[in-house]
Amino acid sequence: TPPRLLPSPAHTAALSLAWRLPGCPSSPSVALQALPVAAPPPSSSAARQLTPMAAAPVASQAQAVLRGRLCDPAFVHSRLRSSPDTNYSKLKYLVSSSVSEACNNSVLLLGPRGCGKGAVLDMVLEDLKEEHPDAISVIRLNGMLHSDDNCATKEIARQLCLEHQLSFSKMASSDDNTEFMIDMLRECGLAHKTVIFVLEEFDLFAQGKQRLLYSLLDAMQSLTSQAVVIGLSCRLDADQLLEKRVRSRFSHRKLLFVPSSLDDIQRLMEHLLMLDKDSSLPTNYVTEYNSRLTSIFSNKKFKGVLDSLTDTDATTSNILRFLFRVVSYMDMESGFLSMECFTDALSSMQRQPKMDSLQDLSILELYILVCMNRLEDKEQKSYNFNTIMKEYKSIQDAYKTSDKYATTVCFRVSIWHYREVMIAVLYLVSEKLTCFIAAGF
Repeated sequence: TPPRLLPSPAHTAALSLAWRLPGCPSSPSVALQALPVAAPPPSSSAARQLTPMAAAPVASQAQAVLRGRLCDPAFVHSRLRSSPDTNYSKLKYLVSSSVSEACNNSVLLLGPRGCGKGAVLDMVLEDLKEEHPDAISVIRLNGMLHSDDNCATKEIARQLCLEHQLSFSKMASSDDNTEFMIDMLRECGLAHKTVIFVLEEFDLFAQGKQRLLYSLLDAMQSLTSQAVVIGLSCRLDADQLLEKRVRSRFSHRKLLFVPSSLDDIQRLMEHLLMLDKDSSLPTNYVTEYNSRLTSIFSNKKFKGVLDSLTDTDATTSNILRFLFRVVSYMDMESGFLSMECFTDALSSMQRQPKMDSLQDLSILELYILVCMNRLEDKEQKSYNFNTIMKEYKSIQDAYKTSDKYATTVCFRVSIWHYREVMIAVLYLVSEKLTCFIAAGF
């Protein structure tokens, strides 16, 4: 038996004094027996198991680690660095050879939205800036904002002035900005510094007279210039939109980003969700977590979830959204992911707004919808409140239900819904007008 805690001399004196007071134990020995007893040390088997109170902080730490991975594009695409056949390796070789050999190049990154074109390009530029810190200057343009030639040349001049610590003149004309861009390309080439132009939404730059693309690609024909043009577009025929004079100056290099296969997606999930054994989390927890996750990946039900997810959208951004929901559904008491986390995440992503709106409707509102549906089945495309009420009365007469509402009540409900619909329509119209005004129409 474990030893009892011995009282201090002051504690013994206090007990002897309390023995004389009314309502206290009859003897000091009885009072000494009321002292706390040291608890037995936990056994090794009990120490290995995480109690719900101990698992909560570990689960929160693991959840924070997983969320940080999903929000870090460099970690998501870090597997691409190890393979020489990936678009990351091809793009890095192309740009690094242009920097080291002082030559001009142009390339298009084509693929659907969310497939990782921008993330791969950012990884390549970050790695090249570490390898060549003073030999690279990046200029970024977006076709949604700079499709106009005057606006694009002005933005190029502004970023070049900011990169080389020069004063920028807002009053300069488009010809002055174009001449300044050509002079800066010449000076950077003489200084062995490569200017990389990143043109997002490249297909929007190919509209109109394409004066910007012609000036940029024509300036790259000079022996003194040293530049790389990288275009990103979701249109696979973006190079066919170029004019003949622009196409003749383009290098026609293209990198195609296609959606990943099921095996690649599962390997990506394992890369993102598996915990490292050398992490700050307990070793026993990491081992148990990884073993449970491996059993989930080998489950047939998980294969069905993966098929349902990739049938609609197999891009990397959609996979990341799905995994973020999975991590959010983690059981904080046990600290592990389960199959229910994946099924709940899939059901939350496949929600139907119409069905969700029907869940909060009252009985009268459901009656009105049923009446409208019955009128649609009768091929009555146009109807008003009176025809709906006639259909409602026919339902009441046929089924003799107790849910009978007055005409005035039904009218107020209809007016309230009509007001909501009109507010939504006006909001959408105002949003469209705002977009047109911002676009300059």
